[in-house]
Amino acid sequence: MKVTVGLFFGGKSTEHEVSIITGLQAYSAIDKNKYNVVPIYVTKENSFYIGEKIGKIEEYSDITTLLKKSSQVAVMNVAGRVGLYTLTAKKIDMKKPAAILDCALPAVHGTNVEDGALQGFFETIGLPYAGCGVLSSAIGMDKAVTKAVLRQPQFNVQVLDCVEFFAEQFIKDKNAVIAQITEKLRFPVIIKPVNLGSSIGIKIAKNKEELVGAVEHALLFAERVIAEAAITNLKEINCAVIGDKDSAQASECEEPVSTGGILDFNDKYSGSKGKSTGMASLKRKIPADISDSLREEIRTLAVKAFKALGCSGVARVDFLIDLDNSGDKNTDNKNGVWFNEINTIPGSLAFYLWEPAGISYPALLDKMIALALKREREKANLSFSFESNILSGFKGGKFGSKGG
Repeated sequence: MKVTVGLFFGGKSTEHEVSIITGLQAYSAIDKNKYNVVPIYVTKENSFYIGEKIGKIEEYSDITTLLKKSSQVAVMNVAGRVGLYTLTAKKIDMKKPAAILDCALPAVHGTNVEDGALQGFFETIGLPYAGCGVLSSAIGMDKAVTKAVLRQPQFNVQVLDCVEFFAEQFIKDKNAVIAQITEKLRFPVIIKPVNLGSSIGIKIAKNKEELVGAVEHALLFAERVIAEAAITNLKEINCAVIGDKDSAQASECEEPVSTGGILDFNDKYSGSKGKSTGMASLKRKIPADISDSLREEIRTLAVKAFKALGCSGVARVDFLIDLDNSGDKNTDNKNGVWFNEINTIPGSLAFYLWEPAGISYPALLDKMIALALKREREKANLSFSFESNILSGFKGGKFGSKGG
Protein backbone atom coordinates (compact mmCIF):
# COMPACT_ATOMS: atom_id res chain seq x y z
CA MET A 1 0.00 0.00 0.00
CA LYS A 2 1.29 3.45 -0.89
CA VAL A 3 2.18 5.96 1.82
CA THR A 4 0.12 9.14 1.51
CA VAL A 5 2.31 12.21 1.89
CA GLY A 6 1.03 15.73 2.46
CA LEU A 7 3.49 18.12 0.81
CA PHE A 8 3.17 21.47 2.61
CA PHE A 9 4.56 24.70 1.12
CA GLY A 10 3.97 28.46 1.32
CA GLY A 11 2.96 29.94 4.67
CA LYS A 12 3.08 33.27 6.49
CA SER A 13 6.70 34.07 5.74
CA THR A 14 8.85 36.53 3.83
CA GLU A 15 10.13 33.46 1.98
CA HIS A 16 6.65 32.45 0.86
CA GLU A 17 7.35 32.54 -2.88
CA VAL A 18 10.65 30.67 -2.50
CA SER A 19 8.79 27.96 -0.60
CA ILE A 20 6.34 27.55 -3.47
CA ILE A 21 9.25 26.82 -5.80
CA THR A 22 10.82 24.33 -3.37
CA GLY A 23 7.49 22.61 -2.79
CA LEU A 24 6.63 22.20 -6.45
CA GLN A 25 10.15 21.03 -7.27
CA ALA A 26 9.70 18.31 -4.66
CA TYR A 27 6.24 17.48 -6.03
CA SER A 28 7.70 16.97 -9.50
CA ALA A 29 10.57 14.82 -8.22
CA ILE A 30 8.91 12.54 -5.66
CA ASP A 31 8.32 8.93 -6.72
CA LYS A 32 4.56 8.79 -7.32
CA ASN A 33 4.74 5.06 -7.93
CA LYS A 34 5.66 4.71 -4.26
CA TYR A 35 3.73 7.60 -2.69
CA ASN A 36 0.31 9.18 -2.98
CA VAL A 37 1.29 12.84 -2.86
CA VAL A 38 -1.13 15.63 -1.93
CA PRO A 39 0.32 19.11 -2.56
CA ILE A 40 -1.00 21.44 0.15
CA TYR A 41 -0.59 25.17 -0.39
CA VAL A 42 -0.45 27.26 2.80
CA THR A 43 -1.54 30.85 2.15
CA LYS A 44 0.04 33.89 3.79
CA GLU A 45 -3.01 33.84 6.08
CA ASN A 46 -2.23 30.22 7.07
CA SER A 47 -5.16 28.64 5.26
CA PHE A 48 -4.68 25.24 3.59
CA TYR A 49 -5.70 24.57 -0.02
CA ILE A 50 -5.65 21.46 -2.20
CA GLY A 51 -6.77 20.73 -5.74
CA GLU A 52 -5.67 19.81 -9.24
CA LYS A 53 -4.16 23.26 -9.91
CA ILE A 54 -2.22 23.48 -6.62
CA GLY A 55 0.61 21.37 -8.01
CA LYS A 56 1.15 23.51 -11.13
CA ILE A 57 3.71 26.31 -10.89
CA GLU A 58 2.17 28.34 -13.74
CA GLU A 59 -1.00 28.84 -11.67
CA TYR A 60 0.84 30.89 -9.03
CA SER A 61 1.11 33.97 -11.22
CA ASP A 62 -2.45 34.71 -10.06
CA ILE A 63 -2.99 33.22 -6.62
CA THR A 64 -6.43 34.79 -6.15
CA THR A 65 -7.73 32.93 -9.21
CA LEU A 66 -5.87 29.77 -8.15
CA LEU A 67 -7.65 29.68 -4.81
CA LYS A 68 -11.03 30.05 -6.49
CA LYS A 69 -10.23 26.90 -8.51
CA SER A 70 -9.12 25.01 -5.39
CA SER A 71 -10.61 23.68 -2.14
CA GLN A 72 -9.86 25.00 1.30
CA VAL A 73 -9.35 22.24 3.84
CA ALA A 74 -8.89 21.78 7.56
CA VAL A 75 -6.08 19.50 8.69
CA MET A 76 -7.53 17.55 11.61
CA ASN A 77 -7.02 14.44 13.69
CA VAL A 78 -10.27 12.50 13.78
CA ALA A 79 -10.38 9.17 15.60
CA GLY A 80 -6.60 8.96 15.62
CA ARG A 81 -6.05 9.61 11.91
CA VAL A 82 -5.06 12.93 10.36
CA GLY A 83 -7.19 13.91 7.40
CA LEU A 84 -7.92 16.81 5.07
CA TYR A 85 -11.53 17.92 5.50
CA THR A 86 -13.10 20.28 2.97
CA LEU A 87 -14.51 23.62 4.12
CA THR A 88 -17.82 24.40 2.42
CA ALA A 89 -19.79 27.56 3.24
CA LYS A 90 -17.50 28.09 6.22
CA LYS A 91 -18.41 24.66 7.56
CA ILE A 92 -16.22 21.57 7.71
CA ASP A 93 -17.50 18.60 5.75
CA MET A 94 -16.85 15.76 8.18
CA LYS A 95 -18.58 13.06 6.14
CA LYS A 96 -15.59 12.06 4.08
CA PRO A 97 -12.04 13.43 4.20
CA ALA A 98 -10.43 14.51 0.94
CA ALA A 99 -7.39 12.48 2.03
CA ILE A 100 -5.95 10.66 5.03
CA LEU A 101 -2.29 11.52 5.56
CA ASP A 102 0.40 9.11 6.72
CA CYS A 103 3.21 11.68 6.73
CA ALA A 104 3.91 15.36 6.12
CA LEU A 105 6.77 16.66 4.00
CA PRO A 106 7.24 20.35 4.86
CA ALA A 107 8.92 22.32 2.06
CA VAL A 108 8.65 25.67 3.80
CA HIS A 109 11.10 28.46 4.56
CA GLY A 110 11.36 31.19 7.14
CA THR A 111 9.59 32.33 10.26
CA ASN A 112 6.19 30.92 11.26
CA VAL A 113 6.79 27.71 9.31
CA GLU A 114 10.44 26.58 9.33
CA ASP A 115 11.09 27.76 12.90
CA GLY A 116 9.22 24.99 14.70
CA ALA A 117 5.73 26.51 14.44
CA LEU A 118 4.48 24.20 11.68
CA GLN A 119 6.38 21.28 13.21
CA GLY A 120 4.61 21.95 16.52
CA PHE A 121 1.28 21.83 14.72
CA PHE A 122 2.17 18.44 13.26
CA GLU A 123 3.20 17.21 16.71
CA THR A 124 -0.09 18.43 18.21
CA ILE A 125 -2.30 16.68 15.68
CA GLY A 126 -0.15 13.54 15.67
CA LEU A 127 1.07 13.67 12.07
CA PRO A 128 4.54 12.21 11.38
CA TYR A 129 6.66 14.72 9.47
CA ALA A 130 10.00 14.83 7.67
CA GLY A 131 12.85 17.07 8.73
CA CYS A 132 13.91 18.63 11.98
CA GLY A 133 11.79 18.52 15.11
CA VAL A 134 10.37 21.50 16.97
CA LEU A 135 13.45 22.27 19.07
CA SER A 136 16.10 21.89 16.37
CA SER A 137 13.92 23.87 13.94
CA ALA A 138 13.60 26.72 16.44
CA ILE A 139 17.31 26.72 17.28
CA GLY A 140 18.37 26.51 13.64
CA MET A 141 16.23 29.51 12.72
CA ASP A 142 17.69 31.66 15.50
CA LYS A 143 21.22 32.69 14.50
CA ALA A 144 22.17 33.88 18.00
CA VAL A 145 20.96 30.73 19.76
CA THR A 146 22.66 28.54 17.14
CA LYS A 147 25.97 30.28 17.89
CA ALA A 148 25.45 29.87 21.64
CA VAL A 149 24.91 26.12 21.25
CA LEU A 150 27.77 25.44 18.85
CA ARG A 151 30.40 27.36 20.82
CA GLN A 152 29.82 25.09 23.85
CA PRO A 153 32.98 23.11 24.76
CA GLN A 154 31.40 19.73 23.96
CA PHE A 155 30.80 20.88 20.36
CA ASN A 156 33.47 23.56 19.85
CA VAL A 157 32.36 24.60 16.37
CA GLN A 158 34.02 27.91 15.43
CA VAL A 159 31.46 30.73 15.12
CA LEU A 160 31.98 34.46 14.65
CA ASP A 161 31.41 36.77 17.62
CA CYS A 162 28.24 38.81 17.45
CA VAL A 163 26.24 41.50 19.21
CA GLU A 164 22.54 40.73 19.63
CA PHE A 165 19.87 43.31 20.44
CA PHE A 166 16.14 43.96 20.28
CA ALA A 167 14.26 46.64 18.36
CA GLU A 168 13.11 48.21 21.63
CA GLN A 169 16.73 48.68 22.75
CA PHE A 170 17.61 50.42 19.50
CA ILE A 171 14.52 52.65 19.62
CA LYS A 172 15.15 53.69 23.25
CA ASP A 173 18.88 54.34 22.93
CA LYS A 174 20.25 54.12 19.42
CA ASN A 175 23.64 55.50 20.41
CA ALA A 176 24.13 52.89 23.13
CA VAL A 177 23.46 50.02 20.69
CA ILE A 178 25.79 51.50 18.07
CA ALA A 179 28.48 51.99 20.74
CA GLN A 180 28.10 48.37 21.87
CA ILE A 181 28.59 47.14 18.31
CA THR A 182 31.58 49.35 17.51
CA GLU A 183 33.30 48.55 20.81
CA LYS A 184 33.12 44.78 20.24
CA LEU A 185 33.38 44.53 16.45
CA ARG A 186 35.55 46.10 13.77
CA PHE A 187 34.23 47.62 10.54
CA PRO A 188 32.94 46.53 8.13
CA VAL A 189 30.03 45.04 10.07
CA ILE A 190 27.32 42.79 8.70
CA ILE A 191 23.79 43.23 10.10
CA LYS A 192 21.29 40.35 9.98
CA PRO A 193 17.74 39.72 11.21
CA VAL A 194 18.22 36.98 13.77
CA ASN A 195 15.60 34.63 12.35
CA LEU A 196 15.33 35.07 8.59
CA GLY A 197 16.86 33.25 5.65
CA SER A 198 17.36 33.87 1.93
CA SER A 199 19.60 36.84 2.80
CA ILE A 200 16.53 38.97 3.49
CA GLY A 201 17.22 42.10 5.55
CA ILE A 202 21.02 41.71 5.44
CA LYS A 203 23.34 44.69 4.84
CA ILE A 204 27.03 45.47 5.28
CA ALA A 205 28.03 48.72 6.99
CA LYS A 206 31.47 50.30 6.53
CA ASN A 207 30.98 53.13 9.05
CA LYS A 208 28.64 54.32 11.82
CA GLU A 209 26.31 56.14 9.44
CA GLU A 210 25.83 53.04 7.30
CA LEU A 211 25.49 50.98 10.46
CA VAL A 212 22.44 52.92 11.60
CA GLY A 213 20.81 52.47 8.19
CA ALA A 214 21.63 48.76 8.11
CA VAL A 215 20.08 48.21 11.55
CA GLU A 216 16.95 50.16 10.63
CA HIS A 217 16.64 48.04 7.47
CA ALA A 218 16.99 44.75 9.38
CA LEU A 219 14.41 45.83 11.95
CA LEU A 220 11.82 46.07 9.17
CA PHE A 221 11.90 42.27 9.07
CA ALA A 222 12.62 41.13 12.63
CA GLU A 223 12.40 42.30 16.24
CA ARG A 224 15.87 40.95 17.02
CA VAL A 225 19.05 41.63 15.09
CA ILE A 226 22.66 40.49 15.27
CA ALA A 227 25.82 42.28 14.17
CA GLU A 228 28.99 40.43 13.11
CA ALA A 229 32.35 41.60 11.87
CA ALA A 230 32.19 41.03 8.11
CA ILE A 231 34.86 38.89 6.50
CA THR A 232 36.01 40.97 3.53
CA ASN A 233 38.16 38.42 1.73
CA LEU A 234 36.07 35.32 1.95
CA LYS A 235 35.09 32.13 0.24
CA GLU A 236 31.64 30.71 0.97
CA ILE A 237 31.28 26.95 1.12
CA ASN A 238 27.99 25.09 1.64
CA CYS A 239 27.50 21.43 2.49
CA ALA A 240 24.26 19.51 3.06
CA VAL A 241 23.72 16.71 5.58
CA ILE A 242 21.10 13.96 5.69
CA GLY A 243 20.37 11.71 8.63
CA ASP A 244 19.39 11.91 12.27
CA LYS A 245 20.86 11.47 15.75
CA ASP A 246 21.99 7.93 14.94
CA SER A 247 23.66 8.39 11.59
CA ALA A 248 24.33 11.26 9.20
CA GLN A 249 26.29 11.80 6.00
CA ALA A 250 27.55 14.89 4.21
CA SER A 251 26.98 15.85 0.59
CA GLU A 252 29.41 17.34 -1.90
CA CYS A 253 30.58 20.88 -1.13
CA GLU A 254 29.60 23.86 -3.24
CA GLU A 255 31.04 27.33 -3.65
CA PRO A 256 28.31 29.89 -4.38
CA VAL A 257 29.24 32.75 -6.70
CA SER A 258 27.94 36.19 -5.74
CA THR A 259 27.65 39.34 -7.84
CA GLY A 260 28.64 41.54 -4.90
CA GLY A 261 30.17 41.37 -1.44
CA ILE A 262 27.58 39.00 -0.02
CA LEU A 263 25.08 36.62 -1.54
CA ASP A 264 21.77 38.46 -1.71
CA PHE A 265 18.24 37.33 -2.54
CA ASN A 266 18.71 37.95 -6.28
CA ASP A 267 21.96 35.97 -6.35
CA LYS A 268 20.14 33.02 -4.83
CA TYR A 269 16.85 32.99 -6.69
CA SER A 270 16.99 34.95 -9.95
CA GLY A 271 17.44 32.44 -12.72
CA SER A 272 18.39 33.07 -16.32
CA LYS A 273 15.99 35.19 -18.36
CA GLY A 274 14.04 36.06 -15.25
CA LYS A 275 13.02 32.46 -14.59
CA SER A 276 13.84 31.03 -11.17
CA THR A 277 14.31 27.42 -10.17
CA GLY A 278 14.83 28.19 -6.49
CA MET A 279 18.27 27.66 -4.99
CA ALA A 280 19.08 25.59 -8.09
CA SER A 281 19.27 28.95 -9.92
CA LEU A 282 22.29 30.08 -7.93
CA LYS A 283 25.60 30.25 -9.77
CA ARG A 284 27.95 27.83 -8.05
CA LYS A 285 31.02 25.68 -8.36
CA ILE A 286 30.39 22.00 -7.60
CA PRO A 287 32.64 20.61 -6.29
CA ALA A 288 33.97 23.69 -4.51
CA ASP A 289 37.43 24.94 -5.45
CA ILE A 290 39.13 23.80 -2.24
CA SER A 291 41.72 21.22 -1.30
CA ASP A 292 40.70 17.65 -0.52
CA SER A 293 41.74 18.07 3.11
CA LEU A 294 39.67 21.25 3.52
CA ARG A 295 36.72 19.58 1.83
CA GLU A 296 36.82 16.74 4.35
CA GLU A 297 37.19 19.18 7.24
CA ILE A 298 34.08 21.07 6.14
CA ARG A 299 32.08 17.87 5.57
CA THR A 300 33.06 16.68 9.05
CA LEU A 301 32.13 20.04 10.60
CA ALA A 302 28.77 20.01 8.78
CA VAL A 303 27.85 16.64 10.29
CA LYS A 304 29.14 17.78 13.69
CA ALA A 305 26.94 20.90 13.64
CA PHE A 306 23.95 18.92 12.33
CA LYS A 307 24.14 16.48 15.23
CA ALA A 308 24.96 19.13 17.83
CA LEU A 309 21.75 20.97 16.93
CA GLY A 310 19.68 17.77 17.03
CA CYS A 311 18.73 17.92 13.36
CA SER A 312 16.95 15.30 11.29
CA GLY A 313 16.15 14.93 7.61
CA VAL A 314 18.07 17.23 5.28
CA ALA A 315 19.79 20.48 6.29
CA ARG A 316 22.34 22.69 4.56
CA VAL A 317 25.24 24.05 6.59
CA ASP A 318 26.92 27.22 5.31
CA PHE A 319 30.54 28.10 6.11
CA LEU A 320 32.76 31.12 5.60
CA ILE A 321 36.50 30.84 4.93
CA ASP A 322 38.50 33.92 5.91
CA LEU A 323 41.20 33.92 3.24
CA ASP A 324 43.21 36.58 5.06
CA ASN A 325 43.42 34.52 8.25
CA SER A 326 43.51 31.07 6.68
CA GLY A 327 46.42 29.12 8.12
CA ASP A 328 47.01 31.53 11.02
CA LYS A 329 48.99 29.42 13.49
CA ASN A 330 48.25 31.77 16.41
CA THR A 331 44.57 30.84 16.58
CA ASP A 332 42.59 27.65 17.13
CA ASN A 333 40.96 28.21 13.74
CA LYS A 334 43.89 26.99 11.64
CA ASN A 335 42.10 27.10 8.28
CA GLY A 336 40.00 30.21 8.91
CA VAL A 337 36.77 28.16 8.58
CA TRP A 338 33.76 29.66 10.37
CA PHE A 339 30.27 28.20 10.73
CA ASN A 340 27.87 30.76 9.28
CA GLU A 341 24.37 29.31 9.56
CA ILE A 342 22.25 26.21 9.13
CA ASN A 343 19.16 25.92 6.94
CA THR A 344 16.96 23.23 8.46
CA ILE A 345 14.79 23.18 5.31
CA PRO A 346 17.17 24.30 2.57
CA GLY A 347 16.03 25.92 -0.67
CA SER A 348 15.26 23.24 -3.28
CA LEU A 349 16.03 20.86 -0.35
CA ALA A 350 19.64 21.11 -1.64
CA PHE A 351 19.10 18.32 -4.18
CA TYR A 352 21.85 19.83 -6.36
CA LEU A 353 24.39 18.94 -3.65
CA TRP A 354 23.31 15.31 -3.48
CA GLU A 355 23.25 14.45 -7.18
CA PRO A 356 27.09 14.71 -7.43
CA ALA A 357 27.23 12.35 -4.42
CA GLY A 358 25.16 9.77 -6.28
CA ILE A 359 21.80 10.46 -4.57
CA SER A 360 19.03 11.49 -6.94
CA TYR A 361 16.31 13.94 -5.91
CA PRO A 362 13.63 11.18 -5.70
CA ALA A 363 16.00 9.08 -3.56
CA LEU A 364 16.68 12.09 -1.32
CA LEU A 365 12.96 12.62 -0.69
CA ASP A 366 12.56 8.88 -0.09
CA LYS A 367 15.26 9.03 2.61
CA MET A 368 13.56 12.01 4.26
CA ILE A 369 10.22 10.21 4.46
CA ALA A 370 11.89 7.04 5.76
CA LEU A 371 13.57 9.08 8.54
CA ALA A 372 10.21 10.64 9.43
CA LEU A 373 8.55 7.25 9.78
CA LYS A 374 11.53 5.94 11.76
CA ARG A 375 11.18 8.83 14.24
CA GLU A 376 7.48 8.05 14.59
CA ARG A 377 8.20 4.39 15.35
CA GLU A 378 10.67 5.45 18.05
CA LYS A 379 8.12 7.83 19.57
CA ALA A 380 5.58 5.00 19.67
CA ASN A 381 7.78 3.27 22.26
CA LEU A 382 7.52 6.23 24.65
CA SER A 383 4.83 6.77 27.26
CA PHE A 384 2.88 10.02 27.13
CA SER A 385 0.58 9.33 30.08
CA PHE A 386 1.10 9.09 33.82
CA GLU A 387 -1.39 7.54 36.20
CA SER A 388 -2.27 9.74 39.19
CA ASN A 389 -5.25 10.57 41.37
CA ILE A 390 -4.64 14.33 41.34
CA LEU A 391 -8.13 15.10 40.01
CA SER A 392 -9.76 13.27 42.94
CA GLY A 393 -8.89 16.29 45.08
CA PHE A 394 -11.11 18.61 43.03
CA LYS A 395 -14.67 19.27 44.20
CA GLY A 396 -16.83 21.80 42.44
CA GLY A 397 -13.83 23.18 40.61
CA LYS A 398 -11.85 23.66 43.84
CA PHE A 399 -9.29 21.62 45.70
CA GLY A 400 -10.48 19.67 48.70
CA SER A 401 -9.44 20.76 52.16
CA LYS A 402 -6.16 18.85 51.88
CA GLY A 403 -5.51 19.82 48.28
CA GLY A 404 -3.02 22.43 47.09
